[in-house]
Amino acid sequence: MHSEAVASRSADQKDSRESRNGGLQLDAVSLAIIEQLQEDGRRPYAAIGKAVGLSEAAVRQRVQKLLDQGVMQIVAVTDPLTVGFRRQAMVGVNVEGDVESVAEALAAMSECEYVVMTAGSFDLMVEVVCEDDDHLLEVINRRIRAVPGVRSTESFVYLKLKKQTYMWGTR
Repeated sequence: MHSEAVASRSADQKDSRESRNGGLQLDAVSLAIIEQLQEDGRRPYAAIGKAVGLSEAAVRQRVQKLLDQGVMQIVAVTDPLTVGFRRQAMVGVNVEGDVESVAEALAAMSECEYVVMTAGSFDLMVEVVCEDDDHLLEVINRRIRAVPGVRSTESFVYLKLKKQTYMWGTR
């Protein structure tokens, strides 16, 4: 009886476990599902199931669990130029004081698509997507620089996007 309970519990926990460093550790099947969805986010669960050796229902459950755990998102990725956003920039931000509170404030801005804490010349790197140069100036000058703790910024305006993928796979 005890071995059945242990087997049942380990089957439930098999798709994801906490690793020693506190992060989520995914099993090979969950990683394979993620890779299938990275190739095509609209791939049917039945096709994914066939590729990874699970039923459609099992894949649906796994995907929902991965979404609920914040491991992945399924979204439409657009080219900002084609949907009315003519200016993108990466903004390096130097902070005085608490970097996390500044990162949270910037992450709350709709124009800030990507906010990452870094080691090196900048405390934060922030990708900004704007309608035009006037909008970019307003975001940097009146909003980002106005966040308490922002000491300085340096902007890297995108001239042309050569590559943007989400196909790095899993490890």
